[in-house]
Amino acid sequence: MTRGDGEVRPRGGWVTRPPSPRRANRSRPSTPVTRNPVAAAGRRYLHPVPNTTLPPRLGGLAALAGNLSWSWNREARALFAAIDDRLWHRVRHNPIDFLAQVDPARLAACAADDVFCARYDQAMHWLQAETGNAETWFSRHYPELAGRTIAYFCAEFGLHNSVPIYSGGLGVLAGDHCKTASDLGLPFVGVGILYRNGYFDQKVAPDGWQQDSADALSLDRTPIRPITLPDGSPCVVEVMLDGQPTLVQAWELKVGRVPVILLDTDLPANRPEVRQLLSRLYSGGVDMRLRQEWLLGVGGVRVLRKLGIVPHVWHANEGHAAFMFVERAREHVQQGMSFADAVKAVRKASVFTTHTPVPAGHDVFARAAVEQVVGPVWLEMGIDADSFASIGFHPEHGPTAFHMTACSVRMASRVTGVSKLHGEVTREMLQGMWPNRPANAVPVGHVTNGVHLATWMANPVMQLLDRHLGKGWGFQLDDPATWEGILKLPDDELWAAHRELKDVLFDIMKVQARRSFAQQEMTAAQIVGAGLLLDRHALTIGFARRFATYKRADLLFHDPERLRRILTDPDRPVQLIYSGKAHPADTPGKTVLQKVYLATRDPAFEGRVAFLEDYDMHIAHLLVQGVDLWMNVPRVPLEASGTSGMKAALNGVPQLSTIDGWWAEGYDGTNGWAIPGGGLADTARDDAEQAAKLYDILENDVIPRYYDRPSRTATPRRWLATMKHAIRVAGRQFTAQRMVTEYTERYYVPAMAGGDLPDDPPVA
Repeated sequence: MTRGDGEVRPRGGWVTRPPSPRRANRSRPSTPVTRNPVAAAGRRYLHPVPNTTLPPRLGGLAALAGNLSWSWNREARALFAAIDDRLWHRVRHNPIDFLAQVDPARLAACAADDVFCARYDQAMHWLQAETGNAETWFSRHYPELAGRTIAYFCAEFGLHNSVPIYSGGLGVLAGDHCKTASDLGLPFVGVGILYRNGYFDQKVAPDGWQQDSADALSLDRTPIRPITLPDGSPCVVEVMLDGQPTLVQAWELKVGRVPVILLDTDLPANRPEVRQLLSRLYSGGVDMRLRQEWLLGVGGVRVLRKLGIVPHVWHANEGHAAFMFVERAREHVQQGMSFADAVKAVRKASVFTTHTPVPAGHDVFARAAVEQVVGPVWLEMGIDADSFASIGFHPEHGPTAFHMTACSVRMASRVTGVSKLHGEVTREMLQGMWPNRPANAVPVGHVTNGVHLATWMANPVMQLLDRHLGKGWGFQLDDPATWEGILKLPDDELWAAHRELKDVLFDIMKVQARRSFAQQEMTAAQIVGAGLLLDRHALTIGFARRFATYKRADLLFHDPERLRRILTDPDRPVQLIYSGKAHPADTPGKTVLQKVYLATRDPAFEGRVAFLEDYDMHIAHLLVQGVDLWMNVPRVPLEASGTSGMKAALNGVPQLSTIDGWWAEGYDGTNGWAIPGGGLADTARDDAEQAAKLYDILENDVIPRYYDRPSRTATPRRWLATMKHAIRVAGRQFTAQRMVTEYTERYYVPAMAGGDLPDDPPVA
């Protein structure tokens, strides 16, 4: 592909379909085609940008905006920015909103500009390659599996901030999984829920208490469109809920060549209370959540059937999707199988990934409530109510509870955690389901999480790698030599790229703070807390994630006086930027958030603590790319993986963390700092000891290393060595390409090929 300036680029801007050295000797197929599963079902897709008139020469901009693949292609992103940079930033990189507001005269001028049109042609060429039936990694390596589909069920998908149907790490991980499946050409379809009110919007009151609100999602400002059948009718299925029929409609979100199907009950034919069931993510209490999960599992299977999609692999990403297994068992029985054989058939084709060792992260419903919601479905499964309840039996919760993780483990033969340490913890947690085995013999593996490089690595860093690793470095993501080359990057150029990203963060923070003050949305004290007084030359530490108590956002405030001395050192100042949301029902988490927020107003800290409201993927990008150091201090061993530190590291931002989750595998002594110990049963003592170690590392290593330079504006060469190793390790070990390739080779392909697997179910 050729850019408008004549440079030759690998297809995809950065390369999305690298070869695998592990399978380099496989012959290429004669007809390497991986078809979009939904497209193969013959559905129609409505125009992605309503009420927008585009010049004929640029008519393809609508299609580009209607597929989220633009979000991980830097040339495509730059194309929209070139039309109207200010508007592009004002709509927070939402191309559909952008095209609805852009000046038609400006579009006409672009259509007459030969240079712009050359860039446009390149983007359209790329879009065709990214979404079409071109040769892919999967089609090259597994031609015999063409047409066999992987169905990936998840309660949330974090794909872009313009589509707010996610809350945090689980959803963003699912989004990165889908993007990478598209890059690699997996025959993949996602199944989730269309939350019309999304996740909640966050405002923080002057007293620091989080205020939750929600606005209805404007679907015409998203690329989400209803799926219609060949006869033009909407794709609607029926699910029995509380003994009454409920209609579920299917919508589609295009993610490269991967369709993500979203379910919706806001239909006039449904009861008023049912219409709102799928409106909010993780809200409405346990009863609403139970019904959402029943509709996701059963409705998702039935939509796929109606579309003619026949998955050979069914992947439940967390226990929220467990009822998908139940519905498939019911189908098998209705087709003539015994229940025992139906369970074996379901298990053989199923993968289950659990994401948390925290008990509150595993949904447990009262047996009576489940029976009320699902009705006597056991009759269609050829069993009685007690046998149905035993599907969700967990020995620690007894026969009156239905445990969604236990259900998933019983119904899937391939069970994984999301890091090596989490796999060990999960085997211990589930050992009671195999009472005759030691924990290390429990059949649970792990695939360590990874992040989608093209989504999270900033343009200046990519451009630096282009210059020094060669334009084809993206073809070699799984080659260790690629990442060893990071160590040879020129210090001054890497520091300049980082400074550019830090300036972007600080500029946006200050613009937003001034705008909020002008609109009287914040008090003067709150404006200071929004970062108006931060110094862009000072060591800046970022912390952004869900405000669950075990993540210990307030650990750094354990000794306020010691922290004050660290932050206000006149020669080596330090500043903190926090962001994140507490679950609306998590009062302890809101209390931690309040403590952190009030610190932004404490004169003792001299304006060196900031909090950014309404954390989402847009803010996440700014922080992981623009701070100097990433802090992650969960209570060991409660962080299953964590991915924010991976994203930061890909941009040369080292991590300071407890040795938990991915850091237990990622830390090598060169790429950041590890806080030793942790995991004490006495949480107060654990916090005190780990806070002391955190201060020691900051005072004795981190801060001296950052300021080891002739002046505050000089290049910190020792710090840059740590930055380079951060990129090296993250790129070599923690990309989503490695993650999805591992899922494919270890779990998807064996299931798709129909190979026999020793069936090793837990005790009922």
